[in-house]
Amino acid sequence: MGLTGFRARIVSLAVLTATLVVAVLVVLSHVLLSRATDADTRTLARTRADAVAATVQVLNGGVRLVEGAGDAFDTVAWVYADGRLIDGAPRSAVAGVVDQLGRSDKEEYLTTGRYLLYAAPLPAQGRQVTVVVTVDLTPYENSEQRSLIASLVLGALAVVLAGFVAYLGVSRALRVVHRMSALADEWGDHDPGRRFGLETSRDEFGELAQTFDRLLDRVSATIADERRLTDEIAHELRTPITVLRGDAQLAELSGTQVDPQVVLAEADRLSNAVNAILDAARSRIRGEATCRLSVVLRQVSEGREVQIDAAGDLEVAVPADVVAAVLAPLLDNAARHATATVSLQVDAVGNSVVVHVLDDGPGFRPDELERIFAPGHSGTDGHGLGLAVVRRIATATGLGVRAVADGRGHVEVRFPRA
Repeated sequence: MGLTGFRARIVSLAVLTATLVVAVLVVLSHVLLSRATDADTRTLARTRADAVAATVQVLNGGVRLVEGAGDAFDTVAWVYADGRLIDGAPRSAVAGVVDQLGRSDKEEYLTTGRYLLYAAPLPAQGRQVTVVVTVDLTPYENSEQRSLIASLVLGALAVVLAGFVAYLGVSRALRVVHRMSALADEWGDHDPGRRFGLETSRDEFGELAQTFDRLLDRVSATIADERRLTDEIAHELRTPITVLRGDAQLAELSGTQVDPQVVLAEADRLSNAVNAILDAARSRIRGEATCRLSVVLRQVSEGREVQIDAAGDLEVAVPADVVAAVLAPLLDNAARHATATVSLQVDAVGNSVVVHVLDDGPGFRPDELERIFAPGHSGTDGHGLGLAVVRRIATATGLGVRAVADGRGHVEVRFPRA
């Protein structure tokens, strides 16, 4: 319905425009033709007057016409001398007007009915001689009428043709919109990842398709973020809930009470994991926050014996709370495995800032570099949530995190440089 209404509006506009243009052209052509016809009739009248004037002679004070010369003009020309008709017989339809013009001593045009009358005074040795001629306007008027009818017919055909061409053109252009609508319906049901892919089209519909593609990309990214957030929260909830349930079942079997400290510790760990993932997701959606890395490093090192080696005051394109949420669990993990020292080293590498979390513990074996980030994996008495949460936050925010097997505890985190 919408496209049909749009097509109807475009075709109506085209027909209206064509009608106005044709009307202006018809009126203009009729005016020009009328002026040309008027000029032609006046030229014919002057030609006839000159021909009659050539036959007038003044001899011995008398005015006469060359014998036989005026017979051809008896019905269309008359000669007056001193206000008296000396040649020609005026028609009854114009007799009064002819007589009036014959007594005039000035050049004059006059239209009466379907006749054009022209009076031309002649120099005649002190005598007042006036030649009056007439031109029948009927053939010219008939020609103007036929021309006007032909112009109207051709104009009507032009308007119809313009409407038809506009309809075809709009229908052809709207095929792209119909195709886009059909594809969008099909993709929504079967293939939501498809795009229109009209980058090569340079018209307005191509720009519209590209805009829709970008919009669909943003919608897909948002949906993917929501799914990822849900999966991450569900994944992180599963381990502490299992621990709490296991402690409760063990206490029930042994007839002892559940240690409140264990419950509180697991609840805090659970709350921290969920809050860290939510903060990471929000920061990714905003994508605008930055922070000074040295400030965050000092904050996460408070209460810990950590050596910091940072070259300059670097700024990263990540919110401070996300940086802290990533580094704090790594420092806790390093402190649990370290023999004596834990350190942070910062390097600027191109458009990235790499933070190395180091300890002098046994480090990682090459075959466990990926397994250590799996939930539940722990080399101590913990529950294996620290590195798993770090990997989840890094994945949610687009950071890079990896363990390095170099004979010591070494985890590398890569942040985008602001």
